[in-house]
Amino acid sequence: MKAQPRPATSQDLNPQQQRIVAIAALTATGDLDKLKEQLSAGLNTGLTVNEIKELLVQLYAYCGFPRSLNGISTFMTVLEERKAKGLLDPPGKEIRLPDSHSDRYEQGRKVLETLTKTPQPRPAPGFGEFAPRIDAFLKEHLFADVFDSDVLTYQQRELVTISALAAMPGVASQLQAHLNMGLNTGLTESQLVQVADLIEMYISRTQANILRKALNKPTVPLIEPGMMVRIAELDIVPEYLDDYKAILKEESAASVRLEPGVIAIFPMAVKEKPTQIRLIELYANPAAYQSHIKSPHFQHYKTATLKMVKSLTLISMDSLDPETMLSLFKKLN
Repeated sequence: MKAQPRPATSQDLNPQQQRIVAIAALTATGDLDKLKEQLSAGLNTGLTVNEIKELLVQLYAYCGFPRSLNGISTFMTVLEERKAKGLLDPPGKEIRLPDSHSDRYEQGRKVLETLTKTPQPRPAPGFGEFAPRIDAFLKEHLFADVFDSDVLTYQQRELVTISALAAMPGVASQLQAHLNMGLNTGLTESQLVQVADLIEMYISRTQANILRKALNKPTVPLIEPGMMVRIAELDIVPEYLDDYKAILKEESAASVRLEPGVIAIFPMAVKEKPTQIRLIELYANPAAYQSHIKSPHFQHYKTATLKMVKSLTLISMDSLDPETMLSLFKKLN
């Protein structure tokens, strides 16, 4: 077994750890625009090129080849753009290709014992007996081949895995298992609570609450007191209709993608009167709305469409069924 550096004892995630959380979560969810920003931020905090490469490679085991490869391609673009600006990022510790081992299953089994601090039977009970090949892939490839590289510590690798699993729905049992492994590598409960806060910032409050529940911590209500619900009714000048719809589509998508406080902006047109546009707008609170109308994408929308809008009526609404609102648009996913 390789000696691992002494785990960090700080109760706070340091800047590099925070960027690891963001990069892993955004890669797992496929949000490449935000990922690009966080990859550059990670380099600025001192993460090396090879550390980020290794992070993105590891993620293929948790979110699949497509998203891992998309993350790697995005990182290549980031490095090219930074190089064009004269920023030369240090490569860091060399990444070695896996050595040839006579019993890689046994190597991976021992790594898993180190992470879990519990004996690991051969084969794994349950799924390993039912599907021996997946047990072999898990031990021989993930915990042997991937974990064999010491570019990342076991603690960093568990932070990557926890962040990715916390960002993805439907993997609560795997998340719980890796939370225990993360604690075994020296991550603190306080740091894992901070991971949940970062998941809320970069992914969603719903996903963050799954992690909070796994940590036995209070969840944050999805609907805050004072949430704004509104219907906007617009009449568009016919000759500008196509231009208006294109600008509106760009603005509404950017608002939901970039602003955590914008829950939804859902544009529609009246079927028999296509120049009659209707928007359902949901903002977390009045402060989120005030931030929204000052955003660059909204200001561009407002200025560019000024001559296109005949009339605008804003109708404030009260929800009659807040509980059902929690599942808003869920069936469209």
